[in-house]
Amino acid sequence: MAAYLPLGILLLIALIIVPMTMIIGRFIRPQRFEVSKLQPYECGIEVTDSPRGQMSVHFYIVAVVFLVFDVETVFLFPWAVAFDKLGLFGFIEVGIFLLLLIVAYVYAWLKGALRWEQ
Repeated sequence: MAAYLPLGILLLIALIIVPMTMIIGRFIRPQRFEVSKLQPYECGIEVTDSPRGQMSVHFYIVAVVFLVFDVETVFLFPWAVAFDKLGLFGFIEVGIFLLLLIVAYVYAWLKGALRWEQ
């Protein structure tokens, strides 16, 4: 049981600090709410529509394409670190991986997923 004592102390501190900071913050923060503070933030653009309005699916397509190529870089870093140990086999594997990503990129480009105006 003595091995779990530090964990119990940490849990106790967390259970005390979190509610205390919320209670103290309620008394310290300013209580005046302005109309501009209650509006949804739209990157400096004047809000003209309801926040629950319809959004173009194009935003989601761009986000997914970004994630695909972001994940590509996450997989390429470990490969680059271990390149000398992987040899020709690792080089061929990454070549196939990059070829598949290039084909996906060309497909998205031809379908118009990367064009902003639609």
